[in-house]
Amino acid sequence: MLHKYILFYKPYNVLCQFTDENQNPDKTRQTLKDYISIPEIYPVGRLDQDSEGLLLLTNDGKLQHFLSDRRYKHPRTYWVQVERIPEQTALNQLRQGVKIQDYQTRPALVKLLPTEPTLPPRDPPIRFRKNVPTAWLEMTLTEGRNRQVRRMTAAVGYPTLRLVRVAIAHLRLEGLTPGEWRDLTTEELKPLLSLNKVN
Repeated sequence: MLHKYILFYKPYNVLCQFTDENQNPDKTRQTLKDYISIPEIYPVGRLDQDSEGLLLLTNDGKLQHFLSDRRYKHPRTYWVQVERIPEQTALNQLRQGVKIQDYQTRPALVKLLPTEPTLPPRDPPIRFRKNVPTAWLEMTLTEGRNRQVRRMTAAVGYPTLRLVRVAIAHLRLEGLTPGEWRDLTTEELKPLLSLNKVN
């Protein structure tokens, strides 16, 4: 079987699957099928419906398992808009790992971005509160638990307003706009295929 590897910029409010299993005739939700017509490929990991950004899709089951498994600690980087300006103590908590429900998150790379990153506007935009400032963080995690970034920022007192994944390992979001996809280049593919051979 010929393996296929593509990068997709998932827009806000799109389900990270090809079918909407909770079909409600009064409320149709967009899925990956509205953007990608390649058969038999599946997302590596997930992005929540209310999150945006980089998604890797493939029909290479071995690679999909390897990149999705928390044990292998593949980095994923997010730009996270939060309510209010986080204090240094909160940033340090995120870096060290925080307790969420029944687990402790792994240490993360976290920095406060000096300016708002250049991103396409979200449709619809986040709610604007005149008296509440917002800030952008760059967070790199090596695990991908359910709604982890949102739960982490909430745990330290700064709710997430917008969440965009900008990198999966060495793969970057640059060059794509929401709803666009492209094949991986040979150079992008080499490190992934070498991982696949080792494991």
